[in-house]
Amino acid sequence: MSNDPIRILAAASGNIDTLVPLVQQYWRFEAIEGFDPGKIQSLLQRVISDPSLGQAWLATVDGKAAGYLLAVFVFSLEHQGLTAEIDELFVSPDHRGRGLGGRLLEVAEHSFRQRGCTQVFLQVGRDNDAARAFYRSRGFSDRHGFDMVDKDL
Repeated sequence: MSNDPIRILAAASGNIDTLVPLVQQYWRFEAIEGFDPGKIQSLLQRVISDPSLGQAWLATVDGKAAGYLLAVFVFSLEHQGLTAEIDELFVSPDHRGRGLGGRLLEVAEHSFRQRGCTQVFLQVGRDNDAARAFYRSRGFSDRHGFDMVDKDL
Protein backbone atom coordinates (compact mmCIF):
# COMPACT_ATOMS: atom_id res chain seq x y z
CA MET A 1 0.00 0.00 0.00
CA SER A 2 1.27 3.47 -0.94
CA ASN A 3 1.98 6.14 1.67
CA ASP A 4 0.98 8.84 -0.81
CA PRO A 5 -1.84 10.89 0.77
CA ILE A 6 -3.03 12.03 -2.69
CA ARG A 7 -5.60 9.95 -4.56
CA ILE A 8 -7.09 10.66 -7.98
CA LEU A 9 -10.18 8.61 -8.76
CA ALA A 10 -12.74 8.54 -11.52
CA ALA A 11 -15.84 10.18 -10.11
CA ALA A 12 -18.93 8.06 -9.66
CA SER A 13 -22.50 8.87 -8.62
CA GLY A 14 -21.50 8.39 -4.99
CA ASN A 15 -19.06 11.32 -5.29
CA ILE A 16 -21.56 13.92 -6.47
CA ASP A 17 -22.30 15.31 -2.98
CA THR A 18 -18.55 15.74 -2.52
CA LEU A 19 -18.08 17.39 -5.93
CA VAL A 20 -20.85 20.01 -5.59
CA PRO A 21 -19.06 22.12 -2.93
CA LEU A 22 -15.86 21.99 -5.00
CA VAL A 23 -17.77 23.22 -8.04
CA GLN A 24 -19.18 26.03 -5.90
CA GLN A 25 -15.66 27.04 -4.81
CA TYR A 26 -14.50 27.02 -8.43
CA TRP A 27 -17.43 29.14 -9.59
CA ARG A 28 -16.75 31.67 -6.82
CA PHE A 29 -13.06 31.76 -7.77
CA GLU A 30 -13.90 32.37 -11.45
CA ALA A 31 -16.85 34.70 -10.64
CA ILE A 32 -19.26 32.43 -12.54
CA GLU A 33 -22.82 33.43 -11.70
CA GLY A 34 -25.89 31.27 -11.24
CA PHE A 35 -24.64 28.47 -9.02
CA ASP A 36 -27.60 26.25 -8.10
CA PRO A 37 -26.58 23.18 -6.08
CA GLY A 38 -29.57 21.12 -7.18
CA LYS A 39 -28.99 21.86 -10.85
CA ILE A 40 -25.24 21.19 -10.54
CA GLN A 41 -25.98 17.90 -8.79
CA SER A 42 -28.33 16.89 -11.62
CA LEU A 43 -25.84 17.89 -14.33
CA LEU A 44 -23.00 16.00 -12.63
CA GLN A 45 -25.24 12.94 -12.39
CA ARG A 46 -25.98 13.21 -16.10
CA VAL A 47 -22.35 13.46 -17.22
CA ILE A 48 -21.11 10.80 -14.79
CA SER A 49 -23.90 8.42 -15.85
CA ASP A 50 -23.21 8.80 -19.58
CA PRO A 51 -19.54 8.25 -20.49
CA SER A 52 -20.23 9.44 -24.05
CA LEU A 53 -20.76 12.94 -22.63
CA GLY A 54 -17.65 13.22 -20.49
CA GLN A 55 -15.83 12.13 -17.40
CA ALA A 56 -14.92 13.56 -14.01
CA TRP A 57 -12.14 12.88 -11.54
CA LEU A 58 -11.91 13.67 -7.85
CA ALA A 59 -8.65 14.43 -6.06
CA THR A 60 -8.40 13.72 -2.34
CA VAL A 61 -5.67 14.38 0.19
CA ASP A 62 -5.75 12.16 3.26
CA GLY A 63 -9.27 11.15 2.26
CA LYS A 64 -10.60 14.73 2.04
CA ALA A 65 -11.83 16.30 -1.20
CA ALA A 66 -9.21 18.66 -2.58
CA GLY A 67 -9.99 19.18 -6.28
CA TYR A 68 -11.62 17.88 -9.42
CA LEU A 69 -11.43 17.83 -13.18
CA LEU A 70 -14.46 17.62 -15.45
CA ALA A 71 -14.05 16.97 -19.17
CA VAL A 72 -16.61 16.72 -21.94
CA PHE A 73 -16.24 15.06 -25.34
CA VAL A 74 -16.75 16.72 -28.71
CA PHE A 75 -16.44 15.17 -32.17
CA SER A 76 -14.43 17.44 -34.50
CA LEU A 77 -13.84 17.26 -38.23
CA GLU A 78 -11.03 19.81 -37.90
CA HIS A 79 -9.24 17.67 -35.33
CA GLN A 80 -10.24 14.46 -37.08
CA GLY A 81 -12.07 12.69 -34.33
CA LEU A 82 -13.10 12.78 -30.73
CA THR A 83 -11.66 15.64 -28.68
CA ALA A 84 -11.78 16.34 -24.97
CA GLU A 85 -12.56 19.74 -23.52
CA ILE A 86 -11.53 20.30 -19.94
CA ASP A 87 -14.59 22.16 -18.76
CA GLU A 88 -13.41 22.65 -15.18
CA LEU A 89 -10.18 21.97 -13.31
CA PHE A 90 -10.01 23.19 -9.74
CA VAL A 91 -7.81 22.61 -6.73
CA SER A 92 -8.85 24.10 -3.38
CA PRO A 93 -6.55 26.96 -2.37
CA ASP A 94 -5.37 25.14 0.77
CA HIS A 95 -4.18 22.19 -1.36
CA ARG A 96 -2.42 24.09 -4.14
CA GLY A 97 1.29 23.64 -4.73
CA ARG A 98 1.23 19.90 -3.97
CA GLY A 99 0.96 18.68 -7.56
CA LEU A 100 -2.76 17.87 -7.50
CA GLY A 101 -3.60 19.85 -10.63
CA GLY A 102 -0.81 18.19 -12.56
CA ARG A 103 -1.85 14.75 -11.37
CA LEU A 104 -5.49 15.36 -12.27
CA LEU A 105 -4.39 16.48 -15.72
CA GLU A 106 -2.06 13.50 -16.15
CA VAL A 107 -4.78 10.98 -15.25
CA ALA A 108 -7.32 12.72 -17.50
CA GLU A 109 -4.94 12.89 -20.48
CA HIS A 110 -4.16 9.19 -20.11
CA SER A 111 -7.89 8.45 -20.20
CA PHE A 112 -8.35 10.70 -23.25
CA ARG A 113 -5.65 8.81 -25.12
CA GLN A 114 -7.25 5.48 -24.15
CA ARG A 115 -10.58 6.72 -25.59
CA GLY A 116 -8.85 7.69 -28.84
CA CYS A 117 -9.13 11.46 -28.42
CA THR A 118 -7.07 13.40 -30.94
CA GLN A 119 -6.81 16.63 -28.93
CA VAL A 120 -7.53 18.21 -25.57
CA PHE A 121 -8.44 21.86 -25.19
CA LEU A 122 -9.69 24.25 -22.53
CA GLN A 123 -10.49 27.87 -21.81
CA VAL A 124 -8.32 30.04 -19.60
CA GLY A 125 -9.35 33.43 -18.26
CA ARG A 126 -7.41 36.22 -19.97
CA ASP A 127 -6.09 37.50 -16.65
CA ASN A 128 -5.36 34.10 -15.08
CA ASP A 129 -1.60 34.13 -15.63
CA ALA A 130 -0.98 31.39 -13.06
CA ALA A 131 -3.31 28.98 -14.89
CA ARG A 132 -1.83 29.93 -18.25
CA ALA A 133 1.69 29.18 -16.95
CA PHE A 134 0.48 25.88 -15.45
CA TYR A 135 -0.99 24.71 -18.76
CA ARG A 136 1.95 25.93 -20.85
CA SER A 137 4.32 23.98 -18.62
CA ARG A 138 2.31 20.90 -19.53
CA GLY A 139 2.47 21.36 -23.29
CA PHE A 140 -0.60 23.49 -23.95
CA SER A 141 -0.27 26.53 -26.19
CA ASP A 142 -2.41 29.47 -27.19
CA ARG A 143 -4.38 29.02 -30.36
CA HIS A 144 -3.32 32.14 -32.21
CA GLY A 145 -5.83 33.83 -34.43
CA PHE A 146 -8.87 32.48 -32.57
CA ASP A 147 -11.09 33.82 -29.82
CA MET A 148 -13.98 31.95 -28.32
CA VAL A 149 -17.46 33.34 -28.86
CA ASP A 150 -20.63 31.94 -27.39
CA LYS A 151 -24.38 32.38 -27.29
CA ASP A 152 -26.94 31.15 -24.80
CA LEU A 153 -29.75 29.07 -26.28
